[in-house]
Amino acid sequence: MGRNQLGWKKWTRWALGLLLVVDAALLFVNWRNGGAEAQAHNLRALKYQYAVMSKDVRHAQDIERRLPEIQEQCDTFFKEQLSPAADGYSSVVADLGTIAGKAGLRTTGVSYNQQPVTDRGVIEVEVAATVEGNYPSLVRFINGLERSDSFYLLDKLVLASSTGGSIKLTLELRTYFRSS
Repeated sequence: MGRNQLGWKKWTRWALGLLLVVDAALLFVNWRNGGAEAQAHNLRALKYQYAVMSKDVRHAQDIERRLPEIQEQCDTFFKEQLSPAADGYSSVVADLGTIAGKAGLRTTGVSYNQQPVTDRGVIEVEVAATVEGNYPSLVRFINGLERSDSFYLLDKLVLASSTGGSIKLTLELRTYFRSS
């Protein structure tokens, strides 16, 4: 064998060895990345995530565009639904008395617990009341609370039987007064 052939064989061995090393490295990288199926799955997941985030961005832009209208609605609600703190208690007492009277119920006790809500310009008032009467009257009373011009959040209702076949309803609700 000539010197040329030995050099050629040596060079071919080195080239094949280098090719095998590069092939093994690419196989390792492909295995590490999970192959074509995993990449396709990742692409689908990224497209889905993009669609969801795009929808969220459009929703946020819509809210930002409608912000002045929403602020106006909040101001209207604040002025129309929340009584000023100066005459709030008397309006709640009168309103609950009117609703109970229209429903045909007797009010046996009303108590209040006031708590300021920081940085909101409102005072939260927890109201506990007990009314007594028949079942249809209780339903009319709750319906009257829902339809009242005042804003009430009904937190808890407890029904109990009372003397003479009537039903006693103990309820806890919240209302809010404007502090300013």
